[in-house]
Amino acid sequence: MSSQISANWTSVNAACQPLVDKLIDNAQALQLEISYLSNGTRVVDAGIKANGGLEAGRLIGEICMGGLGTATLGSNSGFAEWPWSVNVHAKTPVLSCLGSQYAGWSLSHKSEDVKFYALGSGPGRALAAREELFKEFGYQDKADSTVIVLEVDSMPPVEIAEKIADNCAIKPENLTLILTPTTSLAGVMQIAIRVLEVAMHKAHTLHFPMDKIVDGFGTTPVAPPGGDFMTGMGRTNDAILYGGTVHLFVNSSNDEAKDLAEKMPSNTSSDYGRPFGQIFKSYEYDFFKIDPMLFSPAKVIITSTQTGKSFTAGELNADLLKQSFGF
Repeated sequence: MSSQISANWTSVNAACQPLVDKLIDNAQALQLEISYLSNGTRVVDAGIKANGGLEAGRLIGEICMGGLGTATLGSNSGFAEWPWSVNVHAKTPVLSCLGSQYAGWSLSHKSEDVKFYALGSGPGRALAAREELFKEFGYQDKADSTVIVLEVDSMPPVEIAEKIADNCAIKPENLTLILTPTTSLAGVMQIAIRVLEVAMHKAHTLHFPMDKIVDGFGTTPVAPPGGDFMTGMGRTNDAILYGGTVHLFVNSSNDEAKDLAEKMPSNTSSDYGRPFGQIFKSYEYDFFKIDPMLFSPAKVIITSTQTGKSFTAGELNADLLKQSFGF
């Protein structure tokens, strides 16, 4: 399977470099702040001290997708009270969403005065290729510079940058770290752009043959920032779990397409039916206790490219979104 999937894959780092340059060149207009760690690593603040607006989040979302995806603002989310949405499309969904965008790199550093933990996403993951995912797909990128996005509300210590640079086999001064707290507009936007990635990860969790996924499109409401980390995290999850729609095109039989559609939506989970913040609290803030089947779009459409037949499952949940968004 790995040779079939990765044989024609391009470099996500090369593809996203123009977007990184655009982000840096327009930092002031995008309400970002640029600084440097002692080792020369560039840090882009998209919401800690900086404001970090929606357009910054849109660009960061496309950077997360390795330059192989597009995100556009929309005004039809499927919810009358909250029309704003983001539409997401990936040129190569498996590579863009799982090979770059997925927050699969666990990064931590602990010392007497610092305790830092974050999940890294973006094209730097494909340079380090530390996750089993890359072994399965048979893919590892090569580049002299890279970028990693961290959903954090504090500056990372220089040791984190050193660790990333070392694992990516690049110089620390060729690393860019983008910080997107969930309390910022940039943060809620870049998370909304993960709606397609959530579906791709769910398909992988369900052991659907990833080489059969030809194309994909997603749309979801962009959640309002929460004011604090926990509220922001809850709202951004709810936007996808209860408001996200994904359409996948698969090179498979009708039976396979129908089976994927029926198993994918969030309402198949035993934890479905409450705002994510409440679910998280009920499990004593332990992500790993939450049913992994919950992390899915609310509604899916699966189309077989072999037969042209489409299968729809799941539903949008306006009541839960209202509750979550604070109406």
